[in-house]
Amino acid sequence: MIEVHHLNNSRSQRILWLLEELELPYEIVHYQRDPQTNLAPESLKKIHPLGKSPVVKDGDTVVIESGAIIEYLVRKYGNGRLAPPESSPDFVRYLQLLHYAEGSAMLPVMLRLYVSRLGDAGAPLAPRIASEIETHMGWLDAELVSRDWFVGDALTAADIQLSFVIQATRLLYGLDHFPNLAGFLGRIHARPAYKRSLERGGPYAF
Repeated sequence: MIEVHHLNNSRSQRILWLLEELELPYEIVHYQRDPQTNLAPESLKKIHPLGKSPVVKDGDTVVIESGAIIEYLVRKYGNGRLAPPESSPDFVRYLQLLHYAEGSAMLPVMLRLYVSRLGDAGAPLAPRIASEIETHMGWLDAELVSRDWFVGDALTAADIQLSFVIQATRLLYGLDHFPNLAGFLGRIHARPAYKRSLERGGPYAF
């Protein structure tokens, strides 16, 4: 049985969604953020020393990092679902977007979160951060001008990986300039598997 170590309001929600899309059985080990610090509890370090979520345990195998977890689950259990075949011309695009989400796009969004807590001290950085968010989200928005999904004609794991970045942007910056990304969120939120993942994972601020 796959075991997901799931922290509320975190990247691990998309792993639950992936598992629901793949119709795989799984168990959830729930963790709650500290109400004062918003940090993960120390108990997460029992499954992995970094104490970060998501963490997936599959038998004796423990996997960290959202992108690695998604690749692992899709390769092992996907049976051709949620990823183009490696021989497909779409595969390189899929692989790039899968890693772009956390490797590049998420950085300015996280900076927006942290700098906003500095008040006036963070004001000099705000224009540069906003510019970076506009650049990254503007590119992603343009990629959806004539398509519903980022790779091919159907949902892939790249969409699932990108979902958290776009949700976090909506929460911390807004999507007024990015109507195609807003439409993308509407499509994923309407999916039965996404709704099931929320039912199992619990309240989700994003």
